[in-house]
Amino acid sequence: MCTTLFKNARLILPTGIFLGELLVRDDKIEAVSINHALPHFEAQHTVDVNGKYLSPGFIETHTHGAGGFDFMDGDLDSIYGACRSHLCHGTTSIVPTTITSTKASLLEFIQLFNQVELTRPDMPNILGLHLEGPYFAYEQRGAQDPKYLRAPDEREYKEVLSKTNRIRRWSFAVELDGAERFLRTLQDHGIVSSLAHSNATTEQVFRAYENGMRALTHFYSGMSGVRRIDAFRVGGAIEAGYLLDDLFVEVIADGCHLPKELLQLIYKVKGADRICLVTDSMRGAGMPDGHYVLGNKNTGLDTIVEDGVAKLPDRCSFAGSVATSDRLVRTFRNLTSAPLYEVVRMASLTPAKLLGISHQTGSIANGKKADLIIFDEHISVSFVMVNGRPLIA
Repeated sequence: MCTTLFKNARLILPTGIFLGELLVRDDKIEAVSINHALPHFEAQHTVDVNGKYLSPGFIETHTHGAGGFDFMDGDLDSIYGACRSHLCHGTTSIVPTTITSTKASLLEFIQLFNQVELTRPDMPNILGLHLEGPYFAYEQRGAQDPKYLRAPDEREYKEVLSKTNRIRRWSFAVELDGAERFLRTLQDHGIVSSLAHSNATTEQVFRAYENGMRALTHFYSGMSGVRRIDAFRVGGAIEAGYLLDDLFVEVIADGCHLPKELLQLIYKVKGADRICLVTDSMRGAGMPDGHYVLGNKNTGLDTIVEDGVAKLPDRCSFAGSVATSDRLVRTFRNLTSAPLYEVVRMASLTPAKLLGISHQTGSIANGKKADLIIFDEHISVSFVMVNGRPLIA
């Protein structure tokens, strides 16, 4: 049995920020005290937070890599390396994300991921896989390699599903032929379904929502808006995201993918309970500017990192972000009117709700996992605890 007492902390709770103390026993939060000390006892370890923020750890549900590593590189060291890089920035739970590729490449990656230790003692919690593609619309391809785009193939996705039980999310274009059957299959397997790289109309998104679709992947990016069809204006996926109150939206709050005004609009309409802050980061996250490969280091797309974001070499499109979760929180707070405790919720409790694990993690509460971080006014992370184990201090 191990006990740790955090004192002199500004506790970030779902309802606000309060001075207080927190007790961890083994891998769980045992007690939270606001505005007064916990009853005296002999804790094995004491952490003096010195007036900094004690926060739930960030939950990253959409990332392709970091620290020079991509999850599609084809080896376990790259998977662990990318996860560890995110850990250093306050991410205590992570969902590695794939990129559109061949069927063979996807199956090879899944075989590799089946070997991953999901709860290694020096890593964030690895919650499972997010498959991004390959079922995307060409018109909204962004940095997805067009030669791999295709409609849902029942034989293909059933083979994928037969090879692993570690798929947590799957993003796809809901308007493609075969998408409704694919969506029902995801529902049957308990996999969170998300719209991405889609040219769908609002009506098509509504139908997918009614059949269980839960989220919009990287809101605004690779996504249809209002356009004319046969001279009449028709709403797109963006408008559906605003109209459907229960639909979660991913927001890449790196200050590049979405300008200040759109971040403010999304927050005003959707609120902290339906916004999931995500990095959508590639291997250049946490690295200096320069040239990097998006996807597998031998077969992926060349990109250039500059101006705080990754771009295709001709600069016609972004190619993923180079953000980390602490940057998301810092940027969203600075560019909107959202209070810090709500911004933290977007990076912790709301992603946990999307994944169906909010009863276990995502906020500071008795009985939840001791996934905790300490940071200062600049959201500079100085302490990370995962499952009650201090990993960065």
